[in-house]
Amino acid sequence: MTAVDQNLASGGVPVRGVTGAEAVHGRTDVRERVYRTVTEQASATLIGVPRGDVKVDVRERVGGVAVRVSAPLPVPPLDDTAAIAAAVPVLEQGRRLQERLRDDLARLFGRDVVRVDLVVTGARVPERRRVR
Repeated sequence: MTAVDQNLASGGVPVRGVTGAEAVHGRTDVRERVYRTVTEQASATLIGVPRGDVKVDVRERVGGVAVRVSAPLPVPPLDDTAAIAAAVPVLEQGRRLQERLRDDLARLFGRDVVRVDLVVTGARVPERRRVR
């Protein structure tokens, strides 16, 4: 077995250089970045806020993955009393988001999500769009 074959067997990635010769330049573990990016996007989509408003921390734990998501929650405009009356209470909304995130992330990661902490950092009123 050549040195390249041994490195490939241990998880290295072949890289073609300018000369065309194969070389193995180490190993990159992207799992942490992938978990973070997927969690940010899934959380932003589910919560209904821009991805830039969401901060996440993903840790591997015994039995699965633990996730902490910090984001503002969308709320109806304060002058829309009908929307306020129809809105789900914040604690209930948070509990539902935790459950959905746990299920969605477990499906996306292919691993158990053992904990989802949701930190509400504020409120975000959706922008009203004018109809012409």
